[in-house]
This record gives sequence, C-alpha cells and structure tokens, in this order.
Amino acid sequence: MARTPSLGAHVSSAGRIDKAVERAVEVGAESFQIFGAAPQMWRRKHHPDEDTESYRTKFKQARLKSSFIHAVYLINLASPDDELLRKSIDTLTAELDLASRIGADGVIFHVGSHMGSGFDHALPRIAAGMSEALDRTPDDALLLLENNAGAGRSVGSTFAELSAIMNAVDNLRVQICLDTCHAHAAGYNVATIAGLKDTVDEFQREIGADKLTAIHANDSKTELGSGKDRHENIGQGTIGIKAFRRMVRNRLLRKAAWLLEVPGYEGGGPGKADVDILKALRDDADLPAVPGEPA
Repeated sequence: MARTPSLGAHVSSAGRIDKAVERAVEVGAESFQIFGAAPQMWRRKHHPDEDTESYRTKFKQARLKSSFIHAVYLINLASPDDELLRKSIDTLTAELDLASRIGADGVIFHVGSHMGSGFDHALPRIAAGMSEALDRTPDDALLLLENNAGAGRSVGSTFAELSAIMNAVDNLRVQICLDTCHAHAAGYNVATIAGLKDTVDEFQREIGADKLTAIHANDSKTELGSGKDRHENIGQGTIGIKAFRRMVRNRLLRKAAWLLEVPGYEGGGPGKADVDILKALRDDADLPAVPGEPA
C-alpha cells in the first residue's frame, strides 16, 4: 500500500516559530500543526520575517509533506455580538496571513457557537465573516472548517451544517478538517465497520471527499454521542485501535494529512511513540506496545 496518508502531530511553536519544524522532525512527523499565537488569547504574537523565512527553509530541507496552523479558540464567527464577531474575523485574517508567510497549507478553525440565535440565523454571519477573511488574505492558504463535538449551541457538528457553510461561502479555498473524536462524540460511529462506512458515505454525499484536507486523529475519552470534546490516546479510548487501523487505511480518508492532538502516551502531548503507532497502523507493521485495547 502506498505510504499515504502523511502522518504527524500538533507540535509546540514556543520560542521562535521555526523551532516547530525541528520538533516535528524529532517526533517523526511527516505533516504537523502548530499554534501561531496563544490559543486562549486575542493578543497576537509577532513573528519576525527572519523567523518565518527560517520556517520555510527548514520545512523544505526536512522534506515534510504539509503544515497547518490551528487558529485560536476564541474565534466565534457565529456570534450575534458585533464586537466579538469583528475580533473573530480580524483574528482569522491574521492567522491566514501568517499561514501564507510561513508557507503553511492552511488554517484550521472552529466556527463557534450561535449563542442561542440558531444555525439558520447564524449562517449568513458565518459566511460573511469567512468570505471577508478570505478576501483580505493571499490565496495560497486554505481555510479548514473543523467539525465539533456537538455540545450545546456549537456550530458544525454535522456534515450537513459544514456543507451548508461551504455552499454559502462558495470559495475553493474552504476545505474540511475532520476530527475523529469530535465526530464520535457527535454521534458518528467511526468505531465499527458499519458505522465507519456510514460516516464516510455521509461525508461523501454531503461534502465530498475531495474537500477533506486534514484529519485530527484523536481517540475519545467519552462514549458515542456524548457531545463532549475529550481527546484520548490512540487505542486508549472508546474508538479503539482497531478502528484507527481501518480509518487510516480507508480509501477516502487516506488522502488527508493525519494530525494527532492527544495527551500522549508519555504525557505532555503527542510524541514519537504516538506518531509511531499511527505509522504502524498505516503500514500494516507490528504495533508498538501500547496500554489499552489489544491490536
């Protein structure tokens, strides 16, 4: 089987942003994801040109496949609050600008919460905000909608809602990042053979596999349909290692870059051991010893 998908993880960009490339290489990543700014703050971090150019150089030298920025969590394009909406659009614009500067493939973001106004009422705000951010930025960086776990008033837990947003924006730069934990929590039973088939079929029908650019590969601490966003290490959660073997070798899902956002078998976030197990699942190799569900 061809050595696709490319596999990797979220890595730290602490210090200088180009250090993230070195950290990705250290964990054996082929693709990776970073934060371009503190994820719980509006304040932007300044990245000098020498650092962004160094990122590009190191990335090329390492022969990595792709990299992505995960936008700050405060963004809420579904908000009826004008001030919050403006901050969200400007921050998303800044994230896309940074992605272009470092040569990243795109920005992954959560749409947010409609805060009680309802999805239909929020959809025009979401589409207008995304369109503005796209219009204000270079066209070499994608904008990836990430599905959410389905809690409360959040937007984008179903493929139908993600499709409606994409259709409203109508821009080829808009793609999808599918989070396996979020999908499971939202009721998509990716843990079983039949459930995975139904999930992939619905994704293909509502969105189209050609729109799937990245996958957040996360097991789930909670049960199917819990609505809770609780990531777990591969094989230690309710999705299970057998399901990840099926997913990472699935004909349609294999086309995306797979990125771990897990606590880490050794703690402190995803590390080499976490990347190694995904590689073993992809390449049909012997699995490293991992506590949890047997292979």
